[in-house]
Amino acid sequence: MTTATSMAGRWPPVWRSIRRAAGGGLAVIGLFVSAVVLAEEEPEWPRGHYPLPEEGNVIGETYTVTVEDHDDTLMDIAREHAIGYEEIISANPDVSIWIPGEGTEVTIPAQRILPDAERTGVVINIAELRLYYYPEVSEGETPRVETYPIGIGREGFDTPLGVTKTTMRLEDPAWYPPRSVREEAAERGDPPPTVVPPGPDNPLGRHAVLLDIPGYLIHGTNEPDGIGMRASRGCIRMFPEDVESVFDNVPVGTRVNIIDQPIKVGWHEGQPLVQVFESLEDQEHGMSALIDTISRLNEGNRNGQAFDYEQLRGLLDAPSGRVVALQPPAKKEEPDAAPALTGLFEELTPLDE
Repeated sequence: MTTATSMAGRWPPVWRSIRRAAGGGLAVIGLFVSAVVLAEEEPEWPRGHYPLPEEGNVIGETYTVTVEDHDDTLMDIAREHAIGYEEIISANPDVSIWIPGEGTEVTIPAQRILPDAERTGVVINIAELRLYYYPEVSEGETPRVETYPIGIGREGFDTPLGVTKTTMRLEDPAWYPPRSVREEAAERGDPPPTVVPPGPDNPLGRHAVLLDIPGYLIHGTNEPDGIGMRASRGCIRMFPEDVESVFDNVPVGTRVNIIDQPIKVGWHEGQPLVQVFESLEDQEHGMSALIDTISRLNEGNRNGQAFDYEQLRGLLDAPSGRVVALQPPAKKEEPDAAPALTGLFEELTPLDE
């Protein structure tokens, strides 16, 4: 178990206002009552659900949690907060994976830039190891996005890109090991069964959604620690509770757009932002990526705001997966009209006339 703390402070803004107003007598009581009413009216969104921003393309926030159970692993905490393996490790490089330790603060990187793709149906960004679902909403209902960490195909078993759709939903599916699995197992002298029935040994978990790409599915897993990694044979894995939500709510025939977008750009309240992930091909983001990113930033730059190109270059060179605000260019210091002499020249004195 963990307790959460917003990076903006331990108290939500309305409660911080109450604290600052302490000592104000009846005015404080009135403010307190108003705050309670506002809190009751504020909708409580399920885990991984966010209202779509009216402006910009940023959702969520980064926050910290305090480990309260000494038996919790970093992956236990990640799963509790809908975060994948790579995300939690990158955000907490100095925290032990297996024994974070009671009282340890863990960063939850839950702020994200939405992918640059049509906001309809399912969008899967394999570079980000994350799925986004934009459900259709009724009139008067707040448009929202649901997002979940995923596992994808490892090297040699790449998850295919392109637009497809969901075709069938299977509850408690049987698993028929493909030829590649059977051949590898035979080489180890451990031939697999022809079919694996539903149960704890089934790698598909309890829910599977078939795609209109032969052999590819969105499914659960019996090894949840692999979520947020490139470890499958091309299918898209999800935490059991997440795939159950997708299974129940994503209709058959839903559009699925599988993209590879390792560099995302965004704007929030006039602030330029970037979110950079490692390329699947393990290639560095070179000059063409820098030029393309600058171009995309300039397209959304309504106020003509300048930003630090050197900072952007550094972010492309060292991807972290975190949303980072780009700072203005560093001001160059004007050289002094008559710079002071230093060192040996300071000791020299004019010759006597």
